[in-house]
Amino acid sequence: MREAYIYIMSLAEIKSAVRELSPKELAELTAFISEEDNAVWNEQIEQDAASGKLDFLFQEADDERQAGKLRNWPEDK
Repeated sequence: MREAYIYIMSLAEIKSAVRELSPKELAELTAFISEEDNAVWNEQIEQDAASGKLDFLFQEADDERQAGKLRNWPEDK
């Protein structure tokens, strides 16, 4: 049976490799990283909402609504 080896690059090696990319490859990598970052952010927001960590925001908005302090966003022109 053949063993597989996984080589994990250091951050310095990754940065060096990125500097060698063509503009097209860099654009593709940038899009990929942005998508990954957004997915992590969305997952964190979903977890925070499910755990109640964001409930204070809903309460603040409800308080502002009841006080008549809410405004349209973006503001109507």
